Amino acid sequence: MASRAEGNREWAVETAAVHAGEAIDPATRASSPNLVMSVTFAPETLTGFSARDEQGYDGFVYARAGSPTVQQLADKLAALEGAEAALCCASGVAAAHALICGRLGRGDHLILPDANYVGIAELARDTLPRFGIEVSYVDLARPEEVAAAIRPETKMLWLETPANPTMKLADIAALARLAHERGVRDVAVDSTYATPIATRPIELGADFVVHSLTKYIGGHGDAMGGAVIGRKAEIEALNLEANVHFGGVLSPFNAWMILRGAATLPIRMRAHEEAALKVARFLEDHPQVARVFYPGLPSHPQHALAKRQMRNFSGMMTFQTKRPGAEIAARMVKELEVIHYAVSLGHHRSLVYWIGTEDIEASTFRHDAEQRRRYREYAGDGVFRLSVGIENADDLTADLARVL
Repeated sequence: MASRAEGNREWAVETAAVHAGEAIDPATRASSPNLVMSVTFAPETLTGFSARDEQGYDGFVYARAGSPTVQQLADKLAALEGAEAALCCASGVAAAHALICGRLGRGDHLILPDANYVGIAELARDTLPRFGIEVSYVDLARPEEVAAAIRPETKMLWLETPANPTMKLADIAALARLAHERGVRDVAVDSTYATPIATRPIELGADFVVHSLTKYIGGHGDAMGGAVIGRKAEIEALNLEANVHFGGVLSPFNAWMILRGAATLPIRMRAHEEAALKVARFLEDHPQVARVFYPGLPSHPQHALAKRQMRNFSGMMTFQTKRPGAEIAARMVKELEVIHYAVSLGHHRSLVYWIGTEDIEASTFRHDAEQRRRYREYAGDGVFRLSVGIENADDLTADLARVL
């Protein structure tokens, strides 16, 4: 479907978060976005039976190819990222699958970070080889590794910044320039941790941005979704492949929930960052904490890059404890009162989870011995991933002090 995001580019991000993709309903004069749950639509002109025949029709026919509420969300996301168009999917992994398998085929080569979200790591290891897509893993903080991994058949470089769970950053502008100069067609950035409030990868040279909408953009932990954002022609081609053929369609109800969450994204990200900075400083000074990895701290190895590339340091951090992490995690499950011991991230409430090194090696770091050694050097026996919400920072630090 056509995007209306082009008309919203001059708005400030706070205004775009509220208004982009939305309009007063001409029939009812409703101010809020409509929730349209219909699966099928009555076209105003004669259209073909296949979704391929609908490409020239500026309307809706069947919800697998497009629907009004989902399109409103797509237009808002494109405006927030300063892009031409967006494709919404049922989850973040569905969005990643849509982009990777919609753009790559047998004989193509994909470069992934050696540390990235487990869902993407498992997709690359367990599924892509069956379809003839080769994958290499590199440390994105070492541009020489990226350069060495590029081959004539390399079609995509996948970046994740900040990375889950290592909090490593990738220099988007430098790596996009390197990849494109070496003939790599697509540079994709998983920007879930950063959000468009912190970083706009397309402005830095990337071709595509991927978000798990379940996280910060939805923001409330009650709706799952994902998105791919990029150039209009390529997004429309992906829609035919990914939603129509793969079927990973976002529910209009979830799109409506995420639309509501996205309106407050700029305000929430300021609150996340403010609380996270206070919590990170508390943890760094705590006698039972060995290390804290947060881009907003001068102690982060890539703090200079973070200041250059991120307008907001987000609410995500990892930390290591001096006492065994599994022991402290067991206390967290029973004793935390404000922070929830639970997976996921980017919600209005704070979440923490223990990520043991043996567990993540089994799911993610099944690469070469040197990459596993580097991760163990970083993580020890494991790290705590902390997603700082928008609660009062003093209440959060008191909660952490109780279990540390």
